[in-house]
Amino acid sequence: MTAIEPTWQPYEEHGHLTTRSNLPDTVFAFPAQRKEPLTDAQHVRNALARFGQVLDVSEEDRALAFANIQKAAQYYGVHLSETNWKELSIHHNLRRQKDE
Repeated sequence: MTAIEPTWQPYEEHGHLTTRSNLPDTVFAFPAQRKEPLTDAQHVRNALARFGQVLDVSEEDRALAFANIQKAAQYYGVHLSETNWKELSIHHNLRRQKDE
């Protein structure tokens, strides 16, 4: 299996809050779909929690998104216990089944 190269880059706009439409593709976990912005530690945690809820993406998109989340998590000091994207989807689906 080939390692996926993350595309994520930190984006820190000073001044007024930047709207989502002004953000570059490189700050999103899913850059092609512009889903799950990773602009700070809280957004990284949100992307982890919502990973399994992102629809209409391929396994390759998920692999890239996870690589981007890993890079952003390291940058913002967010601990990840998961080592691949499939662990996120499995954990999310198990929690979802228990709640139903």
